[in-house]
Amino acid sequence: MAWLPGEPGWSKRRLSFARRSGQGLFVRLLLVGLLLPTGLLHALTLDVKVEGLEGQPQANVLALLAIYQERDDRDLIPERILGLHRLAPEQIREALAPFGFYRVAVEDRLEPAADPNGRWTAVYRVNPGEPIKIGSVTYQVTGEGADNPGFPKEFPMRVGDVLLHSVYEKAKADLRYTASQEGYLDAQLLRHQVLVDPVAYDARIEFHLDTGPQYRIGKVRFQQDLLDEDLLRRYVKFKPGVVYDPDLLLGLQGRLLGSEYYSDVEIVPLTDQAGPNHEIPIEVIAKRNLPNKYRIGLGYATDVGPRLSMDWRRRYLNRWGHKLRTELSLAPALSNLELDYRIPIQDPTRDYIIIKPQSTYTDTATRKGWVHSVQAAHSTLTPRGWRRNLGLDYRYEDLELASDSSDALGATSELVPTLSWSKTVSDDPINTNRGYRIKYTLLGAVQGLISEASYLSGQIQFKWVRRFAERYRVITRTDLGATLADSVDDLPASRRFYAGGDNSIRGWGFDALGPNDPVTDAAVGGRYLAVGSLELERQIKGPWSAAIFTDFGNAFDPDYEQRFAQSAGFGVRWASPIGQVRLDLAFALTKDQGDDEGGLPPARLHIVIGPDL
Repeated sequence: MAWLPGEPGWSKRRLSFARRSGQGLFVRLLLVGLLLPTGLLHALTLDVKVEGLEGQPQANVLALLAIYQERDDRDLIPERILGLHRLAPEQIREALAPFGFYRVAVEDRLEPAADPNGRWTAVYRVNPGEPIKIGSVTYQVTGEGADNPGFPKEFPMRVGDVLLHSVYEKAKADLRYTASQEGYLDAQLLRHQVLVDPVAYDARIEFHLDTGPQYRIGKVRFQQDLLDEDLLRRYVKFKPGVVYDPDLLLGLQGRLLGSEYYSDVEIVPLTDQAGPNHEIPIEVIAKRNLPNKYRIGLGYATDVGPRLSMDWRRRYLNRWGHKLRTELSLAPALSNLELDYRIPIQDPTRDYIIIKPQSTYTDTATRKGWVHSVQAAHSTLTPRGWRRNLGLDYRYEDLELASDSSDALGATSELVPTLSWSKTVSDDPINTNRGYRIKYTLLGAVQGLISEASYLSGQIQFKWVRRFAERYRVITRTDLGATLADSVDDLPASRRFYAGGDNSIRGWGFDALGPNDPVTDAAVGGRYLAVGSLELERQIKGPWSAAIFTDFGNAFDPDYEQRFAQSAGFGVRWASPIGQVRLDLAFALTKDQGDDEGGLPPARLHIVIGPDL
């Protein structure tokens, strides 16, 4: 009998069918090595060939074959080559044993170089033979968990299967994992071995697991000095008495770390305090995080120009877990100051109240002025992964439209209920291979309730990314909106739809498209929006890729002339650690060229830095 490596009773005895090299060859090679001038030793080159294998067995042989691994060593000398060559047949057999090959025949040949600077060649022709198969399986699960359905009724390897070490080790690991998941913390493998009979050429598996008692999770107590106990209890998603499952405790640790309240969270099962019902008390030791986080950044986008952003985040304000974030963004076309105050409620990992004061200054070709708002909303994450926000938005704006002065809106106020659903699914939100982002928004106002006009507006924003054929990506997006109102003139400027810009229809400036004033020809915004984009990207080399695209659509209004806009272009991409750096040259195909007829359509360069979704 023989045993597998790592099992009790392992013996290094092996069946040998290799043909040994003759002593005459050894003496001849040794003499060649001794006669080589010392200064030429570094010039030796060595080729190693292994024939008769393929796939994983071949890969494993090459990984464990020392003469193959050292073939490019510049310090190789003839004596070293001879030593590695002698070891090679046994190394090949050991590398093939995990795949069930125990009758391996190896024909080895070593050809020395004809001259000191020549090439040595080692060839190993391998006949792995038939793989050994399992002749019998003895499998037992005893203890309190003997009848637990979590354990398989039969061992995963069966009589007649090829003996694969990897399958056996996986089966053993899976059974241990099941014991851990089902609360059998004292589970022991009383017997676990594979016996190989070289004469009968079959294997016998013996596996006996004793589960011991089943443990349960007891009371959870916290050791920390930051948050209220009632708030912390809401992070615990299980009740005392449930089966002890390490994944439940890892989930609790992950939720606490994800809250950013704590820099370190240690979960300590007090197994020595387990009661007569085998309930284990759990102690959570949490170290508070640094309270403040700062960020400053520089960026650029064609829509707004160079941008300076500063961010201050207060991770916790009081024992009830309130948080504060402030962000200042300064750019020539669009500047913004925003405060975000969050109050955790119900499930603190999913639900919170947002209070968000915000001031925005806009200076574009269509609008100029201030918008001040305060939003209060309830935000929750639904079981299907949708983020739902239900809130009330008070807004005061003093915007001047780039249209005839008689249509200027001046200062307006409104109180707007808002409802939105959003969801992002991706394999990587920064550089996405497969994913999408979608958002639905519904809002409205009632005349006389602070607002000066009544309207109801809805919008859908969707972006989809999919990689195919390894080097290609398709990126498509759409933005659809509609507003029910008597006239576009009743809508505040910030509630009108515009098109154009880096993330809309490239080839035009930011918000430069829409219904045009018949006198000034400036965009005044519309009650409807329909914008789409199709893009094909191909990877060139490493993080670099190239793309071609077309954007189309516009903002529309029944009271104005309808104009369809389309652009097409090409660009280059660099997949940076912070997201794609995109440089696009877009040609406005439908833009009026004036007197420049017969030339290329007007072009615009767009530069954007940021994640895909």
